[in-house]
Amino acid sequence: MSDNQSWNSSGSEEDVEPRDESGHLIGIVDLSGVLSKWTNYIHGWQDRWVVLKNNTLSYYKSQDETEYGCRGSLCLSKAVITPHEFDECRLDITVNDSVWYLRAADPEHRRQWIDSVELHRSIKEGRREKGGIQGTIFISPPLVRLLADSGYGSESSLRRHGSMLSLTSATSGFSATSTSSFKKGHSLKEKLAEMETFRDILCRQVDTLQKYFDGCSDAVSKDELQRDKIVEDDEDDFPNTRTDGEFLHNNNGSKEKLFQALSPKGIDFKGEAITFKATTAGILATLSHCIDLMVKREDSWQKRLDKEMEKRRRIEEGYKSALNELKIKSHFGGPDYEEGPNSLINEDEFFDAVEAALDRQDKIEEQSHTEKTRMQRSSPVPPGDVYSTIGTHRFANKVEEMVQNHMTYSLQDVGGDANWQLVVEEGEMKVYRREVEENGIVLDPLKATHSVKGVTGHEVCHYFWDTAYRNDWETTIENFNVVENLSENAAIVYQTHKRVWPASQRDVLYLSAMRKIMANNENDPDTWLVCNFSVDHDDAQPSNKCVRAKINIGIICQTLVSPPEGDKEISRDNIMCKITYVANVNPGGWAPASVLRAVAKREYPKFLKRFTSYVQEKTAGKPILF
Repeated sequence: MSDNQSWNSSGSEEDVEPRDESGHLIGIVDLSGVLSKWTNYIHGWQDRWVVLKNNTLSYYKSQDETEYGCRGSLCLSKAVITPHEFDECRLDITVNDSVWYLRAADPEHRRQWIDSVELHRSIKEGRREKGGIQGTIFISPPLVRLLADSGYGSESSLRRHGSMLSLTSATSGFSATSTSSFKKGHSLKEKLAEMETFRDILCRQVDTLQKYFDGCSDAVSKDELQRDKIVEDDEDDFPNTRTDGEFLHNNNGSKEKLFQALSPKGIDFKGEAITFKATTAGILATLSHCIDLMVKREDSWQKRLDKEMEKRRRIEEGYKSALNELKIKSHFGGPDYEEGPNSLINEDEFFDAVEAALDRQDKIEEQSHTEKTRMQRSSPVPPGDVYSTIGTHRFANKVEEMVQNHMTYSLQDVGGDANWQLVVEEGEMKVYRREVEENGIVLDPLKATHSVKGVTGHEVCHYFWDTAYRNDWETTIENFNVVENLSENAAIVYQTHKRVWPASQRDVLYLSAMRKIMANNENDPDTWLVCNFSVDHDDAQPSNKCVRAKINIGIICQTLVSPPEGDKEISRDNIMCKITYVANVNPGGWAPASVLRAVAKREYPKFLKRFTSYVQEKTAGKPILF
């Protein structure tokens, strides 16, 4: 075994992880399947094929693309698995600054993945700790030989009993001189070297004295046995002694002869005692000198220590600050920072993000506006009597109910006890709002009045209702389609709106009907009306990708004509359309009330001006459609 290899407490090499013929770790079950992975705030959750194998989590775009290589992987050795506190299907896996947001099909599926990941981690961790890492000190062969050379035992015994050797006891047998931090101060270094020399001498003297004491003990024991035997034979032949060892009488020899018999061979006890005393005195003197030197240098050391501690504090603060910024950058935009019941983003940040996204959409719309105006679309206009009939489709009664409600309530004055608040006034346009909340959801009814010159009520309602022109003036729609045509003046439409992050994407399914309400007398103008209200349909069920909004919207238009001068024909200069727009919208979801109200105050006036300007552009120079 080479010197750079490690020994464990038993003296054997670390066990190799057992694997089967295919290379998989024995005892670990691989797992693979489809999980939803959070990609980014544009695409949101996407299904991915995830594989757990050999303590590594990898993902592919689909199961069919596994042979082309994974799109990302995480080593689970240092991974932190966090089941989401509120979402029962979600789990977050964090490795350093990398975070994977995953969602399972159901809570049981999530539990299966969490258990499997934890099993991989625990088995891997257990094998890494096998051999007694906790409570065991690994001793390299060079250290073993050095300890053996210093008299701590043989190499085999040290390896065999390595777990009983603490770091403190192991290092106590060596001088700190070679690795001393006292790089400066030559005198202190010399004194420490002297102390090391004294220590070596003292260790040898202690061994010598121990041998002497052992020899004396053995000699005294033998002497007592011999004295007892002699006293039995002839009490006067053996010298009398006191308890303190003083000789009283010796007829057959001298006390020096007895002392020589008691002393171990080759040991000068008196000389060893003198040397021992001198050695300990030298150690004490040198230690006193070292203390004096260290006291003198204590102030400079303290200043250096304070400086280093302050430097370390600044570095730690900088590290923590950088780490927090990195975490914010890596997590912001994740699912915890989008619209939801437990969103981590506050209302101010939510509104700032929404407003920034709306500004970007406005710029994009301005750039594409020129191209839209060049496109000439035409749609045949059905005869006016088509819009006067109630219809025979299955929603005909509901449409008639909505029409009557709009004619009864929408045209009422905003004064009185209705609590309408004027929020925007720009020229002829006025926007009113009533604050209404239900179960924490903003349901503020909105009402706007506007007067537009040069267009008729029929023309305004025609461009508002006909889906052929929808993309020309509606900038918030991502896509839409007609689910079912109920009649010539009624259809069911499904549309999804562009997502404005961090708000969730919305979709809406509604019935759109256009009606003409004849005046009760010839002096009153006819009324044109379009009503859009939410319905259900089997071909457009709600999905988990969008929040389904509920709407009840009506636009009511009346044409006012001023008499032309003389015998001139009526021109667009003589007509004006009075528009009343009402909207009751339940956005669903969890967007903050203050944000919804601020967005409504900003977007509704822009919508009315944009739409009415579009109608004026489309009808300019064309015959008037009464």
